[in-house]
Amino acid sequence: MAAVGYTCGMRVPLIPRDELPDEVTQLLDLAAAATTSGGPPPTIAVLAHQAALLGPFLTWAAALAMNGVLSHRDHELLALRSAHRCQSAFEWREHVEFARAAGITDEEIERVAIGPRADGWSDGDAALLLAADELHDTSTISPTTWAALAGDHDPGALVEMIFVVGQYTMLSMVANAMAIT
Repeated sequence: MAAVGYTCGMRVPLIPRDELPDEVTQLLDLAAAATTSGGPPPTIAVLAHQAALLGPFLTWAAALAMNGVLSHRDHELLALRSAHRCQSAFEWREHVEFARAAGITDEEIERVAIGPRADGWSDGDAALLLAADELHDTSTISPTTWAALAGDHDPGALVEMIFVVGQYTMLSMVANAMAIT
């Protein structure tokens, strides 16, 4: 099964679609429906090698992406910054498309790579990007950044932010380690 528009290194090849059990194919088709590529992202398709994890992971990922309390804009700013900090070209490219759909401009996308201190960010956007950086660097959020975030977000959103950064850090690790480009 080749995921359309992506290549996967030879570390763990994707399983051909005709060799997958029907229930795995159905799950991968659900994952593909959430993309613009025409196929499931290879970071997800590789989970067919550990099929028992695929369904629970997709349920989790869908809940975080579709049913979270964060705005899509905030979610995508965190995802992009996480991908950038992890140096994951695959996750960055994937989330540029989602970011645009969430109303993030190309100029803002470029500024995500510069970081929270780039000119032009609102205080709230800068705090989100700084939180992603702090989680990446220290696995926590400083009291100053937390206070800035808590001024604009309820406790559910604060919890969700940490999970969003963790999710895209993990997927960046998968993409990088599997040589998905």
